[in-house]
Amino acid sequence: MGEDGRRAAATSTPGGRERASVTGPTSGDAAAGGRDGEAGPLRRLLLGLVLLGIAGLGAELVLLEHTESAWQWVPLVALGLGFACAAAVALRPSPGTLRPFQAVMALFVAAGALGVYLHFRGNVEWELESDASLRGAALFWAALHGATPALAPGALAQLGLLGLALAHRHPALRRHTPHTEKS
Repeated sequence: MGEDGRRAAATSTPGGRERASVTGPTSGDAAAGGRDGEAGPLRRLLLGLVLLGIAGLGAELVLLEHTESAWQWVPLVALGLGFACAAAVALRPSPGTLRPFQAVMALFVAAGALGVYLHFRGNVEWELESDASLRGAALFWAALHGATPALAPGALAQLGLLGLALAHRHPALRRHTPHTEKS
């Protein structure tokens, strides 16, 4: 094993000749993240997109005055936690910052799914108050086009999935074992 933690392996070709190849923890992950916990350009881009998305969704919800009930505060609180965790990951990627970030991103996915349900349910109630004869596909379609955007909370879930992709197999989460040299 080399100093960089990669292994050299010999493989045979169909003609019987040996071919050397290099495998190791960084061989397939160069764009996503480098060695020793540093993030690669792809991870930095994903983190920037998560932070930009959090800022945009937060601004949108504040401008819409999405604060009338306790349920409407859920995405705002989640976005605040997400911003703090993402900023911590940006400043110091480590298991201590990445694990809470992953938990909050999973919360984003759950809160987004809950929001889709709540928006859709509210639209169904509204449509039934307007026209009690609606049923089946007609009610479903009317609820999707209802007063509140039924699928808008999916943007929060999408941000959560983006954050989880960023943290998946992050180099800072790898266990570092000291190399012991034999004399």
